[in-house]
Amino acid sequence: MEQLEFFVIPSPCRGVCESNQKGYCKGCLRSRSERLCWLRLSDTQKQHVLRLCRLRRRKLEQLMWLAQKAGKGGDELMEQLSMQADFDF
Repeated sequence: MEQLEFFVIPSPCRGVCESNQKGYCKGCLRSRSERLCWLRLSDTQKQHVLRLCRLRRRKLEQLMWLAQKAGKGGDELMEQLSMQADFDF
């Protein structure tokens, strides 16, 4: 059974609209299809996409931590994380 939503789930778009090497938006971490279909998704599907975005962000943070620990720059990862610094999924 689906839980009823009382409020519209807003798009996580940050206005960056630039893809990383894997095709995910650097601002919101959605895939191209997730961005294009957002308005047609059900609330349940939108919540699933937001969960995926949180997982992608955690992975980026983990990769950044590993890069710092190994003494590598990780400049691209740092740039992408800084674009989301004040954004809480």
